Amino acid sequence: MTDIAGNLMQVRERIAEAASKSGREPDDVTLIAVTKTRSVEEVVAAYQAGVRHFGENRVREGVSKIPDVRAAIADAQPTWHMIGHIQSRKAELAATHYDYVHSVDRLKIARYLARFAGERGVTLPVLLECNVSGEESKYGFNLPGGGRAAFFAQVEEILALSHLSVHGLMTMAPFVDDPETVRPVFADLRALLDVLRERFPACDWRHLSMGMSNDFVVAVEEGATMVRIGRAIFGERMY
Repeated sequence: MTDIAGNLMQVRERIAEAASKSGREPDDVTLIAVTKTRSVEEVVAAYQAGVRHFGENRVREGVSKIPDVRAAIADAQPTWHMIGHIQSRKAELAATHYDYVHSVDRLKIARYLARFAGERGVTLPVLLECNVSGEESKYGFNLPGGGRAAFFAQVEEILALSHLSVHGLMTMAPFVDDPETVRPVFADLRALLDVLRERFPACDWRHLSMGMSNDFVVAVEEGATMVRIGRAIFGERMY
């Protein structure tokens, strides 16, 4: 079986080194263990090793897994993050079963999430997903090629929605062999967050969710406050 505790220790050490390099404390970075295709037993093992934040890419997979994880944990429950694309027809499930949503990638889904969070009587913390690199295969607000003006207009509408609380930005960088190649993507997202802080100062732009198993060190060096890591903790997926 994969040495989850050992892997987690190595990941935390690398986060600490990267945070120190950028003049920050390790605690400034929230580690989100990505549990796509992982068993309840693996999730519980990660919890026992100290993980308190878990992320799912698929809404329904997490919905089926979360109750079993909760039943297996007697202590304080972890925070569940929806980090994958949300279809409109699954927005209610996302707003009902997850504590945090990273993947608000269009105004329409923000409105759905706000509506369903309102029906529950809660305020849902969210991040705005931005396609900084311009890859066609990536979700998110498309920023390259003059997309910023439209993005800022939509941000203004999203910030006005009741029952949503915007906490920052998220991006997925291109998957590459050399993580240095995607450093500009992370730097661009950080620069965009600075712009948003100036344009919309009433909003608490606290988080940058960026960096995965192959590039989280570079992401932390560039200011990530949340990293989404699966393979480096749980090992390669079997399917």
